[in-house]
Amino acid sequence: MYDISDGWFKQARKNPSPNHNERPEKMPIDAIIVHSISLPPGCYEGNDISLFFANELDCNKDPYYDALRELKVSSHLLIRRDGELLQYVDLNLRAWHAGQSKLGERENCNDFSIGIELEGTDDSAFERAQYETLTEVVSALLAYYPDIMPERIVGHSDVAPGRKTDPGSGFEWAQWRMALTK
Repeated sequence: MYDISDGWFKQARKNPSPNHNERPEKMPIDAIIVHSISLPPGCYEGNDISLFFANELDCNKDPYYDALRELKVSSHLLIRRDGELLQYVDLNLRAWHAGQSKLGERENCNDFSIGIELEGTDDSAFERAQYETLTEVVSALLAYYPDIMPERIVGHSDVAPGRKTDPGSGFEWAQWRMALTK
């Protein structure tokens, strides 16, 4: 069972990111946004995701990184291919993961959501270990933040349609939601 203390998962490897700020005052945390990321795309080795979220990525290392030079982004959590949990931002703070976004009638999803990155691509399958960790992490989040309802656990593509496609076709929403309710 995953435990949260003072906005941090006790079981997570901590890699604090400077890319965060305060949420709007009295803003309830009531959504979870699932993303996918790998740097470079399709590469599941190394520490480049953490370096990117820390603004320390060597953008000369890969041609793909040129488009990332000016970006300042983060996520609360990353689940690696082997199921390892990393945390970058205190859950009570606003991570910069959703960008221009809308869920229901509310815009700026970073204000009220927790961002969870899965190491992967929009068109690849995710690993069983990732689904297991995601289930445990989301179960802990649902217990810790009672305003989050299961129907407000969505993909980045749901809050930024036309702009984002992650977590993509490789994410098995129906199967994962069944595991979450068990």
